[in-house]
Amino acid sequence: MNRILEQILPKVQKPARYTGGEYNAVVKELSHVDTRYALCFPDTYEIGMSNLGCRILYGVMNQMEGLWCERCFAPWGDMEEEMRREGMLLYGLESGDPIAEFDLIGFSLGYEMSYTNVLNMLDLAGLPLRAADRPDLTPIVVAGGTCAYNPEPLAPFIDFFVLGEGEDVTLEYIQLYRKARDEDWSKEEFLLEAAKIPGIYVPSLYQPVYREDGTLEEVRALEGAPETVTKRIVQDLDKAYFPVDTIIPSTEIVHDRVMLELFRGCIRGCRFCQAGYVYRPVRSRSPELLSQLGKAACERSGYQEMTLSSLSSTDYPHLMALCDDLLDYCAPRNIGLGLPSLRADTFSMSLMERLQRVRRGGLTFAPEAGTQRLRDAINKNLQEEDLLQSVRTAFSGGWSGVKLYFMLGLPTETDEDVLGIADLARKVYFAWRECTPKPARGVRITVSTSWFVPKPHTAFQWDAQIPVEEYQRRVNLLRDALRRDKSITYNWHDPETSYLEAIFSRGDRRLADVLEWAWEHGAKFDAWSEYFNYQRWMDALAACNLSGDFYAHRERARGEVFPWCRIDPGVSTGFLWRERELAYGGQTTPDCRTRCSGCGANGLLKGGVCNG
Repeated sequence: MNRILEQILPKVQKPARYTGGEYNAVVKELSHVDTRYALCFPDTYEIGMSNLGCRILYGVMNQMEGLWCERCFAPWGDMEEEMRREGMLLYGLESGDPIAEFDLIGFSLGYEMSYTNVLNMLDLAGLPLRAADRPDLTPIVVAGGTCAYNPEPLAPFIDFFVLGEGEDVTLEYIQLYRKARDEDWSKEEFLLEAAKIPGIYVPSLYQPVYREDGTLEEVRALEGAPETVTKRIVQDLDKAYFPVDTIIPSTEIVHDRVMLELFRGCIRGCRFCQAGYVYRPVRSRSPELLSQLGKAACERSGYQEMTLSSLSSTDYPHLMALCDDLLDYCAPRNIGLGLPSLRADTFSMSLMERLQRVRRGGLTFAPEAGTQRLRDAINKNLQEEDLLQSVRTAFSGGWSGVKLYFMLGLPTETDEDVLGIADLARKVYFAWRECTPKPARGVRITVSTSWFVPKPHTAFQWDAQIPVEEYQRRVNLLRDALRRDKSITYNWHDPETSYLEAIFSRGDRRLADVLEWAWEHGAKFDAWSEYFNYQRWMDALAACNLSGDFYAHRERARGEVFPWCRIDPGVSTGFLWRERELAYGGQTTPDCRTRCSGCGANGLLKGGVCNG
């Protein structure tokens, strides 16, 4: 640890965020390293260390001969203040060396409200923010993750984006970088060759052209640029790397447990869900391998909790057998086994009995909408009776609390749908009364609502987000309807961050100026209430002569050119439009296991058939 860091750490909260040295952290001899990679997460240590994707990429890269991948997280305000005062540059946790000296710097983008942290970390590293102002080959700045499916708001700051799953493509572009460095290529020559690697989007090779009304006329592909960039996927999850020897943090993190990834993709096709579309096709791990990996990860980490992770874990076809196998291992060792993503139509008495063998946690269901009409419109494929039967099962088994998640502002939503949320919550309460012997302690029912944000590559990517005032009116309508129900707690999401999320999720390259202006005026950690300043963002939009409502509250015509039109997630635009038409007609689409809907994602598989 260097002297300046030793002086700083006693002055900041949670100094363990910044020291490194954790068990299983990879430290390599520099004489054996020819390429250095800074894996950056634009949020705190506690959030970034909980990210399974980062754990996987860290392990994959550090298995590569001659490559050393180190971690880097956004320092909290107190640490940043001390670093700037002392002139200390942002550094890799493993070595303490400034990341500006590394060959490649990669950012994981999971949430639009972390974008200013990307800029702040580049500045803390001592690097120019804009890619055009970094003319040398070293360092190359890369970004990937869910937000990369619309890379345009960050495009001027990033040399290239990785679309899809990074295990294979990361090693490919690192090898290309080594070749470019060894043969003394220019940065431009390297980027032209990188664009030939499937899954890599180089924004400098595309030029947006705008109409007078502010919409896009085209995103012009320049010479050497592919017409479209198709995401990468791992073909066989049983052969993919899994972080059995994961880093054990020195301080508490958000998800301090073994995360066992069951499968990727989702069979359901909820029309609002970006992850459900862009993570297709479904690919599962075998139950035998999962059992082996889960037990080994617990043995080598000492964790006392394991989570079965996926977009919808109860859709894993071998779930019961896997739970039985893992519980035989977990129960005698008092290791908790959790399923965080439960569907009400797949929750059963047998599953409940398994979950409570070790530790009984809370139960969470996401009906998303309060009426059957709206659940059909969003293709939730969940009947009211499914939910009520599931909570009856839980209450009969001794659970006394349930959390219910909904969205407000979904396309076609009416006041009747909003009030349907209160009605459904009351039915859950009466299910508790029906199933719980007296006397019994009270039930805890929590209703939480978020504000619907239209996302790229979904059936609702054409739809407008409702205005802020209308969202608040619907919140008040639901709050008043639930006010007399003492057993029901109502929480709702802050509308200001959701409005900005809607702006940036479907934004174009002009928003880069807004990001930079906001950052220059103090924006960072915008997902945190301690730092978020809504007026600053309104000032930034005004300073750049842009309207937030243009991006958030405007319905798009079918033929409008989207900023992400050069990005191909495998799911066709024609399929998404058909799903939107079905939504407005109140019709559902069966899940992928019942019938293939022809979305196009299976074309990414070598065999052409998913194994979900």
